[in-house]
Amino acid sequence: MKTISVFNNKGGVGKTTLTFHLAHALAQLGHKTLIIDLDPQCNLTILGLPEETLDEVWQAEEAFIDDFKAARDNLPKKELDGLITSPRSIHFLLKPTEDGISDLDHISPPFEIAKNLHLIPGRLTMHLYEDAIARRWSDVYQGDPLAVRTVTRPRQIAEAYAKAYKYDFVIMDTSPSLGTLNKVIISTADGFLIPCMPDMFSQYGIKNIGNALTTWKKQFETIYHLLSTEKRKQFPKNFVRLLGYTIYNAKKYSGKPLDLATAHYNFAVQIPEAIRDYISPDIRSHLSGEVSDKPIGGTAIMHTHNTLPSMAQKYHTPMWRVPFATLDSSDTTTILGNRGTYEATRDKYFEFAKDLLSRTSSLD
Repeated sequence: MKTISVFNNKGGVGKTTLTFHLAHALAQLGHKTLIIDLDPQCNLTILGLPEETLDEVWQAEEAFIDDFKAARDNLPKKELDGLITSPRSIHFLLKPTEDGISDLDHISPPFEIAKNLHLIPGRLTMHLYEDAIARRWSDVYQGDPLAVRTVTRPRQIAEAYAKAYKYDFVIMDTSPSLGTLNKVIISTADGFLIPCMPDMFSQYGIKNIGNALTTWKKQFETIYHLLSTEKRKQFPKNFVRLLGYTIYNAKKYSGKPLDLATAHYNFAVQIPEAIRDYISPDIRSHLSGEVSDKPIGGTAIMHTHNTLPSMAQKYHTPMWRVPFATLDSSDTTTILGNRGTYEATRDKYFEFAKDLLSRTSSLD
């Protein structure tokens, strides 16, 4: 199993759309995949689940998010068993660690959103877990058991689900923040990729990511040095490594290099240099320079999909499956009239996913 994070310090780069469609592509290529939505904004969860389903999940968890132990003690065993044996949010799963109490004996089932593809939904309250990490971070250096557990628990949950459901990949969605929650998620993932818009913000975003990674790596190396061998086993063997970047949501301009307008092209060609300048070589040395300089999947998913992602969100399915959904009458003519355009996105994301797969093999 490999854990992957899709991350950029700049919001609005299409991270959620990319993550959702990458996961579906991996699943359709035969790789059993789990998505864990650790972004407090929950955009990926909204893409994957109807709002009424998500509302039922959140309503059932309210008392547990307020005080897990009290809610567990006050609920009759039959009702508690029913709650635990139905899909739960990631914050519910993390809450015993946040509250410093024992974890539940069993993990709750994820949502099956497609063949080979499951989802653990997010929750708007995830900032509370980030607060717990921030409070306990300094205690990790002393090997405090609860602090170590708080930092490693997101990764441990991914590993527990992978063991139970035989996942090949766990994709952990994150916010654009460089705060403590993302420090833990990204640093303890196996690999991450950066979606970039072809604009100046991507250069600054990569610089911020690189600087943060350098600091985080030093912190984790210090922690590893101070911890006992037994406690060190709770962390992954390696610090996270870069799988590459992709340009996303760019305007297509046929006949130009990379089929990009000149202004977009001029920014796009600066991205590999920014990665070399700001992301430490030991985080990307597993890839050859030729591979890391090229966007993942080449130009396959580089250009804007216009309104297609909004339809994917409306019908909670990847773009290439939208024409096969049960469509509202107001959408039928437009979607079926552009059926070829929708279906063509499948091959593009498959090409992207296959390139990513070849890069993940270098993590072994």
